[in-house]
Amino acid sequence: MSATTAAGPGPLQRHGKIGLVPVRYGAGLVGGAEIVLAEMARGLQQRGWDVEILTTCALDHYTWRNELPAGARDEDGLTVRRFPVVVDDIPEHGTLEHSIMSGAKVPIQAQQRWMNSGMRTPELYHHIVDHAEDYRALIFSPYPSWVTFACSQISPSRSVLWTCLHDEPYAYLDLFSPVFTGVAGLLFQTAPEHELAHRIIDPLAPHAEVGCGVGVPQDYDPDGFRARHGIDGPFLLYAGRREGGKGWEELLSNFAGALGRSDLEFSLVTMGRGPVNPPAAVAGRVVDLGFLDDAERDNAFAAASAYIQPSRYEAFSRTIMEAWLANTPVIANGACDVVAWHCERSGAGLTYDDGFEFEACLSFLAEAPDAAAALAAPGRGYVLSNYTWDGVLDRVESALAGWTRAPQVAVAP
Repeated sequence: MSATTAAGPGPLQRHGKIGLVPVRYGAGLVGGAEIVLAEMARGLQQRGWDVEILTTCALDHYTWRNELPAGARDEDGLTVRRFPVVVDDIPEHGTLEHSIMSGAKVPIQAQQRWMNSGMRTPELYHHIVDHAEDYRALIFSPYPSWVTFACSQISPSRSVLWTCLHDEPYAYLDLFSPVFTGVAGLLFQTAPEHELAHRIIDPLAPHAEVGCGVGVPQDYDPDGFRARHGIDGPFLLYAGRREGGKGWEELLSNFAGALGRSDLEFSLVTMGRGPVNPPAAVAGRVVDLGFLDDAERDNAFAAASAYIQPSRYEAFSRTIMEAWLANTPVIANGACDVVAWHCERSGAGLTYDDGFEFEACLSFLAEAPDAAAALAAPGRGYVLSNYTWDGVLDRVESALAGWTRAPQVAVAP
């Protein structure tokens, strides 16, 4: 394994420990930031870095229950240090959350109470206080978490943020200004995310647009997928967390409206976590597969007539890349600048602005399947040209080389 790689004007010395700090870590998670940091950790380790994971004992981001033992252990070849979560049941937290999400002006003191009345990991905080100098860089994500907010400020010259910035109320809180302005560097995934940061934060910390890596499956088994899950006929696919912030309820509403107005044969297949709660009128057309392993997930993308991305809040959207790798067209909420940008750049997706446009997209799929297949065709090349891990890791390493200092190596007399 090589100890150096080309980065900028000279070779990058892979000296110093890199700590990646996702709020959750483990098999079976649904959450883009956590998955990305896990894959980045493995990729950096394979390139010769000394890497470890600093995370919590929780797996469920709804309850934050401590499910795994605290302490350091080897997990699939990576050192993982887990710290317990503390959750305070303070009624004011929900009230402040509602005020923030409604766009109300919330004073900084109330923002601080909101942040400190939810999930916290004091032992992780104190570990970084005691051991910050052991790390060349600490990479945090996502930004609106107590872990990132509190722990990135302990040693800001070592802190790097994988931003996952969305145009959402959290982004405008004064609370997060030190995170975006005072750390060693910010890693953006897309041009719209980068542009959003410049619109709402000034001045930004040093930053780079690095993309996001997506694994490329070796093969697909769409017919086997249908047989294993008893799925007949054309279907739309949704993958991820089923919650309001991801547009799940709006997707169900649009799906029910489209089927109520038009004679469409599609079912809606969903995989991921969270309650489904379909409207009664379409309950028989909504199929919940729960959590699927990576191979079966990929097969689902290949079997689908289209992948639906209903979220307004995406900094990248790995799932649309997974759909395009499987040569499946994407239908996306046009209110998300990032996803609309991907669809326009790739030419492999359609966007909708309301339920009637959503219905029109489904009618296109049903009436012109050959044209829909042709629409998807450029998507795979778009992903392979821009978002493989090799290219992303090259850019991440180059950024780390510019923003962080390698430890001094003692020279023998």
